Amino acid sequence: MARYANAPRSGEGGRKPKIFVLDTNIILHDYKAIRKFQDNDLVIPIAVIEELDKFKKGNDTLAFNARGFMRDIDRITDGKSFGKYGVPIGKGLGNIRIDPGHPFPESMKGMFFDDIPDHRILATAIWVRDNNPDRFVALVTKDINLRMKAKAAGMEVQDYLTDRIEEDKIENSNKEVQFLSGVSPEAIQGLAYSPSTSVDWKMLSKTKPKANQLYKIRNGETTLCARFDAGKDRIVLVKNREAYGIRPRND
Repeated sequence: MARYANAPRSGEGGRKPKIFVLDTNIILHDYKAIRKFQDNDLVIPIAVIEELDKFKKGNDTLAFNARGFMRDIDRITDGKSFGKYGVPIGKGLGNIRIDPGHPFPESMKGMFFDDIPDHRILATAIWVRDNNPDRFVALVTKDINLRMKAKAAGMEVQDYLTDRIEEDKIENSNKEVQFLSGVSPEAIQGLAYSPSTSVDWKMLSKTKPKANQLYKIRNGETTLCARFDAGKDRIVLVKNREAYGIRPRND
């Protein structure tokens, strides 16, 4: 039986690449997912290939991704068999292998009675983990139920997150426009009447703003709109402009 741990290569710093076992829904969600695991190795259970075969007909996104993945795998193998260690996915990437499938360990056969694709995929992931004790192995799936089953079986499991934006990278919509009041007359004068209609950002902000940060500035009855121009490194006035006879009704 093939052991991925013996693959004759190392990742960055001499570390052994991780092994990720992919569920069908990862490929149906993004058929290029196999190219998004850096230099780590991938295992595709045969149950996944069988499920993809059921989805490949049609014109919807699932069918497109199923066909796209199979074409990609065909190009990657280029007539070669997967062999003991799989085949390279591409430059700077790991190897990929289609695994024929394995039963659950004797200690777990009483946990999963039904012979369904999810259970066969999980059993393969557990087999890969048990046969590669010196490498990190995880099942990757977007199926919450399968993730719960994997956790119950003590299998490391992860969601596919490359299509998500980290929360700390999302700008709070409430802060897209910052409201400033009590601004100094000098700042108002510079924005409204100076030749450049701009001021140094330090006059309005304690920290350097992000590019195109918007401001609504009030001082008494005066209200101005401005934005941070990263190229000029200054906060500049946003002027009301007419376009094809259309003018804004308010600021």
